[in-house]
Amino acid sequence: MEHRERFLSIFKEHIAREGADKLLEYITSPQSDFFTAPASLRYHGCYEGGLCEHSLNTYDCLTAYLARERVRELYKIDYPPESVAICALLHDICKLNTYKPGFRNVKDDKGKWQQVPSYDYEDKLPYGHGEKSVYIVGGFIRLNREEAFAIRYHMGFSGTEDKRNVGEALERFPLAFALNVADMEATYFLEGKL
Repeated sequence: MEHRERFLSIFKEHIAREGADKLLEYITSPQSDFFTAPASLRYHGCYEGGLCEHSLNTYDCLTAYLARERVRELYKIDYPPESVAICALLHDICKLNTYKPGFRNVKDDKGKWQQVPSYDYEDKLPYGHGEKSVYIVGGFIRLNREEAFAIRYHMGFSGTEDKRNVGEALERFPLAFALNVADMEATYFLEGKL
């Protein structure tokens, strides 16, 4: 199954909250590049469709993390499939419409400069990273507190946030910790250079 179809299937199966239809309409509209956007400028998923693929990888990693016996039985962490789908599929919606195709100069193996395709970053809504995703999703569906904090702090300590706030959020909201783990696993193990 292609990434777009799998994303739509998971979204439709699990996200039924009021406004979800409008959110999905926005994501699939011509005004959105969600399914063609890269996940980053130069790192993980830096290719057409990388954002959708990364969202699905994060969903798979989060689902697997939450299914672990230790997580369920010892930590007593359990979330409904809707919360898992919302957080994983939409945590990076802030990247929608921010990467524009461009070129950059790099040296080839002989030391000669060449122009290669790349992406330029152009954020018309500079509202941060996690907080921007919460803002966009929250414009369509109501997030509960756990979901909002999970999306907001999914970058964990690798973001630019006040480290005390990150630590507090990860401690108080287990879904935030779980989403951070899933996002990092997807980024570094599934999409990285291992």
